[in-house]
Amino acid sequence: MVDMAFEGGGTGNSGKDGLDTRGFLLQHPPYDRMDPAHLDFLLARLKPITFADGAAITDPAAGPAEWFYILRSGLVVGEESAEDERISGNAFELVPGECFPIGALVANRPIRNVQRAVGDVVCLTMPRAEFNRLRDISTAFNQYCTHRLSGLLEKVNRTVRAEAARDLGDDSSLSVSLMEKRLRKPMTSGPDAPISEVLARMSGARIGSMLIIDASGAPIGIFTLRDLMNRVALKGVPYSEPIRKVMTPDPLTISRSAFAFEAAMKMAHAGIHHLVVVEGGQLVGVVSERDLFSMQRVGLVNLTKSISTAENVEELVHLADDTHQLVAQMIAQGAKIGQIAQIITLLNDQITERVIELALEDAELPEGLTFTWLAFGSEGRAEQTLKTDQDNGILFTPPDGMDAETARAALIPFADRVNHDLDACGFTLCPGNIMARNPECCLTYEEWRLRFARWVNQSTPENLLNATIFFDFRPLWGPREPVRELRRAMFGLIGPNGLFRRQMAANAMRNTPPLGMIRDFRLSGKGEEANTLDLKVNGVTLFIDAARILSLAHGVDATNTVERIAGVVRAGGMDRNDATAWIDAYDYIRLLRMRVNELQAQAGQRLSNRIDPSRLSELDRRILKEAFREAKRLQAKLALDYQL
Repeated sequence: MVDMAFEGGGTGNSGKDGLDTRGFLLQHPPYDRMDPAHLDFLLARLKPITFADGAAITDPAAGPAEWFYILRSGLVVGEESAEDERISGNAFELVPGECFPIGALVANRPIRNVQRAVGDVVCLTMPRAEFNRLRDISTAFNQYCTHRLSGLLEKVNRTVRAEAARDLGDDSSLSVSLMEKRLRKPMTSGPDAPISEVLARMSGARIGSMLIIDASGAPIGIFTLRDLMNRVALKGVPYSEPIRKVMTPDPLTISRSAFAFEAAMKMAHAGIHHLVVVEGGQLVGVVSERDLFSMQRVGLVNLTKSISTAENVEELVHLADDTHQLVAQMIAQGAKIGQIAQIITLLNDQITERVIELALEDAELPEGLTFTWLAFGSEGRAEQTLKTDQDNGILFTPPDGMDAETARAALIPFADRVNHDLDACGFTLCPGNIMARNPECCLTYEEWRLRFARWVNQSTPENLLNATIFFDFRPLWGPREPVRELRRAMFGLIGPNGLFRRQMAANAMRNTPPLGMIRDFRLSGKGEEANTLDLKVNGVTLFIDAARILSLAHGVDATNTVERIAGVVRAGGMDRNDATAWIDAYDYIRLLRMRVNELQAQAGQRLSNRIDPSRLSELDRRILKEAFREAKRLQAKLALDYQL
């Protein structure tokens, strides 16, 4: 296992370490970010209270919460109100530095469960009126109370960025807006300047392009050396002609308020190295890939270009390896997990597309046979990590006069080559054979529709499992319309079938968050992975399954988990604040999983989704527990919606 000491703060022995109350609070968020005067306000109002072993600190029957508690020393276990649930281990624990019951105090409602002392416990307490006064005067404290998981995430992200950025130099963050980047002022010309004048200025400045602006300063075109070749030299245009006749009109622009990450993705999609930055339609500067990735060893635009022009699979194998390095750089530059996943998806999609194109050069497919390459599972959701295997298939249309079996027989050898070439590029073959080379995954539109109908109408355990994989599909290569039609058909099958969704929910509820009764977590695993947590099965999958079911229920046509949750909110099926907390929790587990995989890759170890929580920092353990509690709340919503 990789040593996961990501962040070294906190002693874990509060109350016995000799620190005064101020020193103790400064070890924990949000107190470490509060204005000193606001911290003084808090310290002046906190009173210590001792609770004996087994004492109930909070009581759901006592009406709206009246006291704010900060656990100073000892252990507090939160218990569900139902005794049978407590016996089954449906509980969570609080450790020194954690505070409660935030949600009840903010909402002025009764708390929902009992928090009980384990051993002697000391809490620092403050009445609700003073709690509300502190929220009014302290932005940091109020933000923590309303979005406490976001606050914890920001602290751990700052630490990760600071540690990683030491290897990459300064000014490398992608999470800042372009307003915070130094923009280069480009050379410009008016549209009526003669070509000869523009070329003379470009030569004198030793630059390869010139921006063309109108009288108001708005960019209307760009003239490059490629334009000189294709639009001037090859066509014999006189150098006396105005530059507007040979410029490339409407250069790609981006708002100055956009984030650096958005600029990087826009460059990668367009295959360019510079973007024109505008504000209110007016030119304010130019940003380059070099500006965004200072000290970066792997450029996103160059990598995507190299993938799209690779001449063989061997080249793609080397380019796929660069993804690991790029992910490490993205973490260091402050990219959020959603942004990192988008970059991985972009590169993986391009590798898959190029593998298909190379295979087609040697394939002898029947004339008129069309097909779409489908992605399922994490690739279908655009949520792949560094550790990923293949889940793919084909939707094909036979040419006139050819039956499905004949067309399928022609496609299978081609699909087999693509699957093996993807395996060489690091996308391991699916152990369950959910791959396009499997005839069961190479179907016509009607065959796919009938299969989906069977799974929906006959909800066996196997069919429910298939639904969790195959219903997250999107097209990677080929015609899109058959795929859109298949998604419409899928929603037509599931929409009126409440029983199927209820069975999906019941199946999802069998996988519960690994929160222990007395210890931090319920651990599992065998051999070298004994006493570990599976961040995929017992972590991200909890959110993925719930989001899928809720999106199907509310007609949200998205495959990405975060987009599904946002769509359910827009459809009125979920509280916006709850959704924010669930997305934060989901993103944290994804980022932790990515960090684990990146460390494993750097150490030359086999990538694994398992982690030993004892190797995490105190802050990471705290956030992970909070994330699992949010997963539990999300499952509680499923249980309520479907009366489980």
